[in-house]
This record gives sequence, C-alpha cells and structure tokens, in this order.
Amino acid sequence: MGLRERKKERTRFAILDTALDLFLEQGYESTTIDQIAAAAEISPRTLFRYFTGKDHLILWMHDENEQTVLEALASRPADEPPFTSMAHALRALLRTIESATHEDTERFLKVRRLLDAEPHLASGVHARVIETERRLVEAIAARRGLDTQESPIPHLVVSFAMACLRVGFTCPVDPPGLQGVVKRMEDTLRVVEGALRPGWDL
Repeated sequence: MGLRERKKERTRFAILDTALDLFLEQGYESTTIDQIAAAAEISPRTLFRYFTGKDHLILWMHDENEQTVLEALASRPADEPPFTSMAHALRALLRTIESATHEDTERFLKVRRLLDAEPHLASGVHARVIETERRLVEAIAARRGLDTQESPIPHLVVSFAMACLRVGFTCPVDPPGLQGVVKRMEDTLRVVEGALRPGWDL
C-alpha cells in the first residue's frame, strides 16, 4: 500500500471510529453526519468521499467481508464441489478476521454493541445480508452452470454456509471477542461439513 492509500485508510478508519463512538454515546438516530464530520475534524463533503451515509458506517465492515468471500470463491477450482468452494471462501474470511488488529477488533465489538443497543438497525443489516446471499447464490450457480430458478443446490449451499456465520456471530462465545467468534464459526462449519453426505451438491 502506497503513502496515499495509507493516508486514505487512516482517514476512513478515523471517520468510522468517530462515528461508532458517537452512535454508542448519544444514539444512532440522534447523531448527524455534521456531528460526525466535526468530531473527525473533516467536512461533511470529505466524509461522503468515504461513506455514502450513516447506514454505510454500520455496514462497511460487512461489505469488506463480502468482497473477501466473493474473491476467495472466484479463486477456487472450477470443478470443485460447490459447498467445498464455499467452505474455503468462508475460511478465507475467518483467516482475515483472525489477523485483525486490536483496532479492528474494537470496531467489530462496537458494531455488535450498537446492534444490541439499537435492534432496529438489525433490519438494515439483515437486508444487506440477503443481498450478499443473493450474490453468492449467483456465483455458485455460475460456477456449476445452474439456473437459480430451477435448481435448489446453489441456494442450499449458501444457506448452509451462511448459517455457520450466523451461529458464530449471534451465539455467546468463549473466549469472548473476535477470536471466540472465529472459533465458533469454524466449529460450526466443521459440524455442517460432517453432517452432509459427500456429493450432495453435485
């Protein structure tokens, strides 16, 4: 990453950290874009170069994770069983999470606290997850030359895989924090892999 890219990344994270702190301190609805920009010592116009709005501040990490999974899925061998490819793509995401910095972990936990404190935000996150699942279904179907309107296989592949992420994200974990979430997701993924008959997705 070049100097310019590093500077942009620092600015993006400064905006994100400022916004999350304000959301937790005074509430999501009560916090304005102008307040976030002022606290981050930038103009609202600069903020909009990095985020499209308040909802994007909540969903940005999800969008980054989606990109990681889609890129990992695209890199898998074309003749690989679909669920195997999907499992490898999820594990690429888990490795990314495992390598998270302390700051990354703090951001993740703040978003989780925010969703717990303001459940109405979860509907937006849920809608975004549905979009992600649709893209993954289309990617799986394209790899196997399947029609998503006719074959249930791409939908089942993605549903089984995403269930592992939901279990890891929503269930209590030990150890607490990101490492516990990763462990829960990995454990759940192994259970699903062991429960499925080889070749079911071909």
